[in-house]
Amino acid sequence: MEIYCTRPNCQRPNNYFADLDDPQTLKTVQQKFCLSCGMPLILIGRYLPSRLLAKGGFGAAYLACDRYTPGLRECVVKQFQPTGLGPSQMQMAQSLFQREAEVLEKLGRHPQIPDLFAFFELPVSGRGSQPAEDFFYLVQEFINGKTLEEELEDKTQFQEKEILELLQELLPVLQFVHENGSIHRDIKPSNIMRHTHTNMTQTGNGLLYLLDFGAVKQVANVAAPTPSKATSIYTPFYAPPEQTHGNQVFPSSDLYALAVTCIVLLTGKAPNDLFDTSHNQWKWRPYVQISDRLALILDQILETSPQKRFQSAAEVLAALGQPHSNLGQPLNYSQPVPQSPPAPAPPAPAPAPSAPAPQKPPPQAANPAAPAPVRVKSPPPSFSIVRMLGGAAFTGFEGGLLAVALTSFLGTTLISGGFWLGLVAVLVYCQLQQWIERVDLVIIAGLTLVIIFFVPALQGGNPIQSILLLGVVSGLVLMTLSLVFRLIYGVLSQFL
Repeated sequence: MEIYCTRPNCQRPNNYFADLDDPQTLKTVQQKFCLSCGMPLILIGRYLPSRLLAKGGFGAAYLACDRYTPGLRECVVKQFQPTGLGPSQMQMAQSLFQREAEVLEKLGRHPQIPDLFAFFELPVSGRGSQPAEDFFYLVQEFINGKTLEEELEDKTQFQEKEILELLQELLPVLQFVHENGSIHRDIKPSNIMRHTHTNMTQTGNGLLYLLDFGAVKQVANVAAPTPSKATSIYTPFYAPPEQTHGNQVFPSSDLYALAVTCIVLLTGKAPNDLFDTSHNQWKWRPYVQISDRLALILDQILETSPQKRFQSAAEVLAALGQPHSNLGQPLNYSQPVPQSPPAPAPPAPAPAPSAPAPQKPPPQAANPAAPAPVRVKSPPPSFSIVRMLGGAAFTGFEGGLLAVALTSFLGTTLISGGFWLGLVAVLVYCQLQQWIERVDLVIIAGLTLVIIFFVPALQGGNPIQSILLLGVVSGLVLMTLSLVFRLIYGVLSQFL
C-alpha cells in the first residue's frame, strides 16, 4: 500500500509498505514513518494519505482513506502549516483554526457542502536536520466528480438554461452559508463540483457542491506575523472590489463572485478578458445571446458598489422566480412559452352554469403564496476614474481658453461671466450624456486653441504661451478638485 508523506519539504514523499496490503495488518499496525524524513504517516492513527491533490502557499490537500471504516472511506485531508510564528501567534493560530473548524462542522450539515470529519493538531519532534514542528489538519468528505472549470474545458460554453439551473441550485446553498454567519470568500468554477457516479463511487447524485471555504488560509492570514492586504484571500477578477481592497465583505460579495462565475461559463472566456480595466466595468454581453432578464440580473449583481447589488441570495432567487419580468420574458426556460395562461385549478367545486366565473383573473391570484415580484433595474454605468479625470482635464482646459476669449471679446463684465458659465455647463452636460467623449474632447480643445491662435482679437493681448499655460493649470486644478470630491464621497459612502 502506498502512503504519501505530508511533510511539506519531504524529498521523497511516496512510501510503499507491502505488509499494509493485508487488511488485518492495515487495521492493527500502530504507525508507519516516512522512509525519507521520518514523518508519521498514519495521521492520528487513522487517516492514510495516498496522493497529493493540491498545494499552495498555506498548505496542501491530500486524498486519503479512513482505515477505521469498513470500506476504507475516501476523504480529503487538508494541512495547514504556519511558519515563522512565535508562541503567542501559534496559540492564536490554533484558536482560530479550531473556530474555523467549528464553522465548517456546522456548514457541513448542508447536503451540498462537504461534511467535516475531524480536525486535529499534530506535533512532530525533530529528527536530524529537521526541526520540531506543529501541523494542523482538517479531514473532510471527498466529493468525486468534475469541477465546473473542468466541465467548461469539455463543452467550451454553458447554455442559458444550464446557468439558470446552476443559480437555482447554488443560491439556496449560499443562503444557508450566509444565514449561519459565514462568507465563502472564494467562489469560482474550480470550487464548484458536480458529484458524478463512477465505477469507484456508488453514490454520485449529480448535485453541485460548494468546496474550499478557505478556512486554513483565513487562519494563516489573520495569524501572520505581519498581516497585510496582500495576503487577503481572494481570486483576482472573481473577488469584488471591497474584497480586493481588504475591506469588509458581505453576502453580496459572494453573489458577485457567483455572477462572475456565470459569465465566465456563459462566454467561455477568462474573467480578465471580460473586464475592461480602463473603464472599470464588465463587458461580457457581446459574447453571448441570452434573455435581457437574466442579463439584467447578472449586471446588477456585478455592480461595483455592494449597496447597489442584490443583498442576499434570497433576493436573487425571488428575481429569478418571477412569473414574468418587466421585459415580458418568461421564467421557465425548460418548457415552451404557453400562448395563453392556463386556467388555475378551482379550490372548490365548479359553480352552476347560471353563475359564470369572472373573466381573466389576475395571474397573481392563481398562487397567493408566490413572492412579490422583484423588479430588476438596469444598473447605471460603472464609475471610471480615467473618464472622470479626462473629463475634468478637458473642462478645466477648455474653460480657461473660453475665459480668455470671452473677456477679450466682451470684457470683464457680468455678461461675459454668465456666458462663460453657460458654455461650461453645456460642456459638462454633453459629457454626462456621453455626446462628447474620449477623442472628441481632444478635438474640441485643439480647435478652440487653433481659433484663438489665428484670431488675435481673442487673445486679449496675452501671448499664446500664457494662454496655453492658463488652460493647463485650469485643467490640473479641476482634476485635483475632482479627486478630492471623489475621496470625500468614498469616505462618506462608507457611513451612509
